[in-house]
Amino acid sequence: MTQTLRRVPGYTATVIAGSFAVLLAQVAYSLPGALNGTFQQEFQATGSELTWITAAFAIPMVVFELTTGVIGDLFGRKRLLQAGALLTVIGSLVAALAGTVQVMWVGQVIAGLGAAVLYPISLAMIAALAPSHDARAKAIALWAGFLSIGAAISPLLGGAFAASGNWRGAYIVVIVAALASILITSRATDSSAPEGRKLDVPGQVTLAVGLIAVLYAATQGSDSGFLQPSVVAAFVVGVLLLIAFVVIELRTESPLLHLHLFANRAYAVVAIATVIGMFAFLATAFSMSIWLGAIQHQNPLIIGVMFLFIQGPAFVLVPVVSHLIRNVPARWILTSGFVLMAAGGFWPSTFDVNDLGWTRFIAPMLLLGMGFALTVGSITAVAINTVPVRLAGMASATTNLLRDLGFALGPVLIGAVAFSKANEWMLEKIGPVIGASGLRPPFSDIAAGIAHQGGAMAINSMPVVPGPGPDLPPVPMPAQLQQLAFESLGDAFNTAFLLAGVCALVAAALTLFGLFGHHEPSSEVESGEHDDELAATH
Repeated sequence: MTQTLRRVPGYTATVIAGSFAVLLAQVAYSLPGALNGTFQQEFQATGSELTWITAAFAIPMVVFELTTGVIGDLFGRKRLLQAGALLTVIGSLVAALAGTVQVMWVGQVIAGLGAAVLYPISLAMIAALAPSHDARAKAIALWAGFLSIGAAISPLLGGAFAASGNWRGAYIVVIVAALASILITSRATDSSAPEGRKLDVPGQVTLAVGLIAVLYAATQGSDSGFLQPSVVAAFVVGVLLLIAFVVIELRTESPLLHLHLFANRAYAVVAIATVIGMFAFLATAFSMSIWLGAIQHQNPLIIGVMFLFIQGPAFVLVPVVSHLIRNVPARWILTSGFVLMAAGGFWPSTFDVNDLGWTRFIAPMLLLGMGFALTVGSITAVAINTVPVRLAGMASATTNLLRDLGFALGPVLIGAVAFSKANEWMLEKIGPVIGASGLRPPFSDIAAGIAHQGGAMAINSMPVVPGPGPDLPPVPMPAQLQQLAFESLGDAFNTAFLLAGVCALVAAALTLFGLFGHHEPSSEVESGEHDDELAATH
């Protein structure tokens, strides 16, 4: 007989604690979304430095999610969730006090470590206590809804503070929310799943260093060039270490990642589609943020409003998505969601950067948000409901890893492609433009140097060409140079939107054809039956 929520002591408090924790993690992660333009002007950041603000949070988050899942399984999840909130406090404090972009990166790394705890542990706590498949589906939809609330309110929060001239205040709000999360979690019910679990140090080291190397190479390549020896070396080292990670996980008795989970076709298809689809989602959102903020220098609050259209549907549609997860095959939900996300990417690829109207972004961002609403909860439900309850911690951590790997790759790869293209396009034309601008030496040489070192983003945002010394004061940056940089950035991010749309379509094709014939488990299936199903795949 299906249990009711009232028969699980502390379940409601645990769902509240888990939902608030994931909201906190998403607020901290999404905060730079509305602030990229502000950061660019505050820190005089180049395109790759802006990308690193987001990547500095995402990389530790992705790298350590599986490990925190194991630690929670072994030693209990409640105190670990509180520790994640405490790391968020420390990281947000460093960011709030940052005077340089490098200090900002440090704060983001610490907060990213906190998120590496908050995302998987919050979901594992909820999944472990759910009394039935039906209750778990409802709780997962609620958890995903709060994740989306965090992603929606965070850019509004950042935009509002930035518009008032004090972006640092947004990080103070995050600190207060993190302290509240620690208190709320104190009322939750602890859980663990130590059976067959232990820390896999070789697996963790190879995964961590491998992912860091690959993500570093992808990000740094946009700034220094993908054929630079250091970038090529990082790619090679990263790939070799990730191959070593797979070999280790297949041979160890207590793997960090249970690769046999991927023997289940539905799990494997959704895993691949998750990485590609979430890449497309955040690549589109990041491109919109850069377009309106760092390129067009629009009011940060406008970008916050755009993120409300992106993330709002995922919360508003919680009852609808919960119903769909329980009654409609995942194949159709996921395919429809990814198609909507593709439309949200293709549409802005036709925009003209010289048109400063921001309301045209509302419709495509709403489509993107509706697609995300349909996919994020369904991805989690398929992954969690494919495994037995005793593997809920591993499955939730793996699901978060795949989703967040896609999130991390979105800004990193799309930023690398777009900024590289913009810089290359501008540098091909800058010689004649400088000649026609009226600049004379040494200012013409200084402007060319800024273009080569800082790229199109630096030329687009610098109001003056600095003089070589006190005897020669700066002169205004010629309008011809700024227009060249402006249009090169616009053309590059048109391409970025297009690539994001193509990736979303690929994810849609994967779920449409890869999940053909897959049947959802009945709400009456008990965990023992799930154990038998998983054992059959080993």
